[in-house]
Parts: sequence; C-alpha cells; structure tokens
Amino acid sequence: MEGIRIISSNTVKAASHNTRAIELTPWDLQLLLVDPIQKGLLFHKPKNFSQNIQHLKASLSRTLDFFPPLAGRLATIEHDEDNALSFFINCNNAGVLFVHAKADGVTLSDVKDSLYVPQDLVNHFFPLNGVKNFQGTSKPLLAVQVTELADGIFIGCTINHTVVDGTSFWHFFNSWSEISRGSSDHVSKSPVLQRWFPDEINRPIRIPFSKLEDQVFGKFIDNIPTPNNLKERVFCFSKEKVAQLKAKASAEIEIENTNTKISSLQAVLAHLWRSIIRGSKYSSDEETSYRLLIGARPRMKPPLPQQYFGNAVQAGTVTMKAGEVLERGLGFVAWEMNKMVALHTEEKLRSFLECWVQEPKLLTEDNMAANALVTSSSPRFNVYGNDFGWGRPVGVRSGAGNKSHGKITVFAGVEEGSIDIEVCLLAETLEAMGNDSEFMDVVTLTV
Repeated sequence: MEGIRIISSNTVKAASHNTRAIELTPWDLQLLLVDPIQKGLLFHKPKNFSQNIQHLKASLSRTLDFFPPLAGRLATIEHDEDNALSFFINCNNAGVLFVHAKADGVTLSDVKDSLYVPQDLVNHFFPLNGVKNFQGTSKPLLAVQVTELADGIFIGCTINHTVVDGTSFWHFFNSWSEISRGSSDHVSKSPVLQRWFPDEINRPIRIPFSKLEDQVFGKFIDNIPTPNNLKERVFCFSKEKVAQLKAKASAEIEIENTNTKISSLQAVLAHLWRSIIRGSKYSSDEETSYRLLIGARPRMKPPLPQQYFGNAVQAGTVTMKAGEVLERGLGFVAWEMNKMVALHTEEKLRSFLECWVQEPKLLTEDNMAANALVTSSSPRFNVYGNDFGWGRPVGVRSGAGNKSHGKITVFAGVEEGSIDIEVCLLAETLEAMGNDSEFMDVVTLTV
C-alpha cells in the first residue's frame, strides 16, 4: 500500500437553481458542534472506470436539483438584543466538493476482509475530516470522494448532520445511484424540504452565544482524531441467526406474561450489550447505559413523511447495572430497550422540542456518548440497492466522524434480513468478544 493520491478536486453545482432559505429545528440545531455523517460503499471496479468520473459528476449535479440544501451553506443571523444566533440553510448553490482519488496497491480484500477495520485507510476515503457541522457556514454541506482501488471503488459521502439524519442521508444516496444508472432525471420519492415545527415554537430559534462555546469561533483544523487504544470490527448476523436471537428473547419474556413484541434489532443489540459487558470486566453493581436513536417520523400525528429531508430522531437511554444485564438474560434486556422506545410518544417528542427552544442544549463528542454505548443508523436503510450502473455494492463502511468508545453503527447486511454491526471499542474488549463463544455462536465469521 502506497497511500492515497488526490487526482482531482472540483465543485459540483445543481444543474438548475432556485434560491431559498430553510430554517433548522431543535433536532437539527443540537448537532452544530459534532461531526458530519460519513458513510461509504465498496464496489467491484468496472473496466475503464476513469471514464465514469464525469458521469458521476453529471448525475450528482442532476440529483442536487432535487436536494438543493446539499449544494448550499449554513448561514446565521445575529440577534444583538439578546446576544444570540439563528442558523438556517441558504440554498445558494455554492456547490458540493467532489474529489477523485486513487489508493495505489489497495484491494477490496484489504478493506473488507480484515479482522479489524483498517481505520487509517478507511478514514482517508472520506473528505472534510475534522470539520464540525457549524463550519457549514463556509465549508460544503456535502462532500463526495470517489477512491479507485486496485480492483474496486469506494464512494464516500460526508454530509453535514444539521442538514440530514440517517434516513435523509440514504434517501440522497439512493436517489443519486438511481439517477446515475437511469436514462431519465427521476427520483422515485422526491424529498420534502420544508422543516416541521410545533405551532408553539417561536421562530427563528435563537441560540445564546454562550451555548456555542469558544470552538465555534476557532480556526478550522483538518485532522482525523484516531484514538490509539480504539479499534473497529464488523460483526455479521445472518437472517437465520437474527431470527434465532429474536425467538430466544421473545421466549424468555413470555415467562413474565407480557405481550411485548421484541424487534429483531433489539434482540441483536441486547446480545451485543451482554457480550461487551462480559468483555469489559465491569463490576456487577456498576451502572451501564445503552443509548438508542429513535425515529420520530412515524411517531408524529399526522406522521411526517418518510421522505422528510432533515433530522427527525430522538435519543433514548436504557441504564442497568452490569450484573443485571448478564443475570436477567437476553429477553429482559431486549424488553427494557423495547419499553424505552415505546415511551417516545408524540407528546414526549413535542415536549423535547418545546423545552429545547427555551433552554438549548448542544451535543458534543463528550456528552453525546456520556459513557454509554451509542447505536446509530438502521438495518432498514437501503444500502445494497445502490447501483450506479456497474453493479451493487459489496460492502459498507463509516468514517471517523463521531467515532468514540462505544459507537455502534448498524447496517443492513448483503443478505436480505441480515444485520451487520460496526463496533468501535477498546482493542482488548473487541478481542474478548471475539473469544466469547456465547456471542460468536450467532455471528457469521466473514466480514
């Protein structure tokens, strides 16, 4: 491996342009101080791929016609009377960063088949490393890097997290691949760009200068934080093993005479949590927390459309003593997750939004994890349907953004119904999990 070479770097703009301003909601604004979303896909390399670079730029330009916020920038309004700022998206077509790179000597197998994710390599498949979301006032809200490998292609996207959540991220990615492989400029489900606000919220939402911290006014530093003692590994659960875990969890809670239905993901995450505790040497009375991101779109009345383009997720946390997680069993842990998710009613979600406006609380890398395991993304997102015209992807990886101890990223697996879990933990914990027969008995060994 000889490293990554930048072949070209360009600005891609929407083919057509209509200026508009889009206000940001508390769901969006709370993410100003953290990192963008970074996700990317691995593909087999078609012949004469360099000829496809111009096609990818052209199809991206046409896709931006449907997603004008991504070609814009964040903008602010100062409110001197109360020392506050308001943020919004200025859809000014300033453009998207498009980078074409080559990773000499790197193969698909180097990325996909390593026991641990080669972070130093994969992290550099993504542009705008080190940029925080608030820097979208001057930095692109979307940056794409297409990296040629010896036998493959990696398409990595960095998208400002105040502009999109995971649902919207993959909506854009799916639409781009659809336009790239199609003969007409068509997006099957056009995004709903207008943000939703409860009637009770006064707008524009103002954030006191004191809440934005000194780093907002600091200088941009282009680096990739890579903790020396953290590693990443992908654990794959086949459709059959997922069903097996769900059945086991459901059978255990039936003993307690409950009609609660455990989801497949809750069963898998409960299984994961129990193994992490076994591998981390917690004392039995030590409290541990698991934080889940809960989709808000279907929970509102009326529901927000699935193609609502923005953030619509709420975090919820389950806290239990380590001994209880292990002793009470898989079903009990999954049930606790299920109950916590069920508590996030429309009333609770509205209350969060209204309270946030009165007392804005911005997430940071430190408080976002808060010594908890944190799961992001969803197995429901369409990852392996992204065909740009040369076949479906063979793998998915995430970048360095928002990576810290306990970050757990969920993806749909290649096989329908399977689940892949990318886990970032201390090296010794991951090693212990790999040697945990109870955990690994339901893990597919290939990554």
